[in-house]
Amino acid sequence: MKNKCDDELMRLVKKKHRPALEELYDRYIKLVYSFGFKFTNGNEDKTKEIVQLVFLKLWTTKSSYDPLKGSFTNWLLTVTRNVCVDYIRKDSIHAQNNRQMDPSWSIEIADPNNEIEKRLSFSEVAKAKSKLNMSQKRLIDLLYWKGYSLTEIAKIENEPVGTVKSRLHQSLKQLKKHLEVGEL
Repeated sequence: MKNKCDDELMRLVKKKHRPALEELYDRYIKLVYSFGFKFTNGNEDKTKEIVQLVFLKLWTTKSSYDPLKGSFTNWLLTVTRNVCVDYIRKDSIHAQNNRQMDPSWSIEIADPNNEIEKRLSFSEVAKAKSKLNMSQKRLIDLLYWKGYSLTEIAKIENEPVGTVKSRLHQSLKQLKKHLEVGEL
């Protein structure tokens, strides 16, 4: 299995070939774990559940990776992000059912230079993100790490949704540019 590319392994996974999934797990466990760890603000138990959900999704999902649409790593990170957002939303729904929201509650955005990000400093995404300005980092943190919707971000930032979408587009364009340039 070690000599097969990611695309071949995913085709085998679709045919329920367990060693192919095990190889993908071995290759990408650190990446998925790091992403989940950052997303859950360092909660190891939640991170482990997210890792299980990601690889379970690879095993059970009917959608598949298409190499013509991009790299496997980017696809896997998108799957991981979606699993994280779903997990955090379900978790917050349970928390809301157990307590009333305090109207004076304020949103805390983690410092982009916090300890978790330092641990991920070897990640290309973290390096590219560090080249963005503070408002771009904040927007990406709110959307991808905190799981807020564009509408929620517009309320937080007190801006129209269209403005937030435009800022997001420009931020992602800059992030992509930094990832592609290879100046990291």
